[in-house]
Amino acid sequence: MDASFDMPREELRALLEELHDKYNTPDFIEADPISVPHSFSAPLDREVAGFLAATIAWGNRKAIVKSAHRMMRFMDNAPADFVLNASDAELEHLSAYVHRTFNGEDFKTFVRGLGHIIRGWGSVGSYFERGYAEHNDLRPVLSSFRRDFFAVEHLTHAEKHLSSIDKGAACKRLCMYLRWFVRKDDRGVDFGQWQGIPMSALYMPLDLHTGRLGRAFGLLRRKQSDWKAVEELTASLREFSADDPTRYDYSLFGAGITQLFD
Repeated sequence: MDASFDMPREELRALLEELHDKYNTPDFIEADPISVPHSFSAPLDREVAGFLAATIAWGNRKAIVKSAHRMMRFMDNAPADFVLNASDAELEHLSAYVHRTFNGEDFKTFVRGLGHIIRGWGSVGSYFERGYAEHNDLRPVLSSFRRDFFAVEHLTHAEKHLSSIDKGAACKRLCMYLRWFVRKDDRGVDFGQWQGIPMSALYMPLDLHTGRLGRAFGLLRRKQSDWKAVEELTASLREFSADDPTRYDYSLFGAGITQLFD
């Protein structure tokens, strides 16, 4: 993926739109971690399921989806009720769970953290919507959310699974989670539940793969895949769609699937 795709900006925009239209469809859901919150109808269940699925979303997509659905079974397929009402014995049952480096103790911490957020702010969405209303910017909300989430008793190991924007991390999984719940269109993939946040405020989910594609398209120059790169890539994509830059998350995913640069 060291090649570059040199084309006029309007041709690049047309290609990105073509890829978006191809991959932002209901057919995308089943093999993607977003299938986990899609298995619930209640908004709060979706929020909790989506947050946990996004948390473990690194590596092989098939393995992620399988592990995330297993998480839901550990929670009796009632994620919102579980984070709010689980007994100590039920929490202890989570000790048997493991997905790569995310272990049972981490799972317990994330259940407690979600419960703390929901009890304090009503829902995860309300937390982000209130924060955005105060700052008109998601960056300080990403910072405060992590602090408030880890206000519960926890082991330090769990902190590695929720990236810190204050340390310059790309926060890929949080940005992806926000895309799921903020973006609203007529295609049936993203939920559009959090209408207090405009789609224009979202930042691109960035990992090593997306970074390579962004550089190949001439959308990103920064070599590190960190928060500064997130801002640069998002700014480039806002030139094509100021109101909805993360629509092109599907485009970069599709570019990798179709192996445009091979």
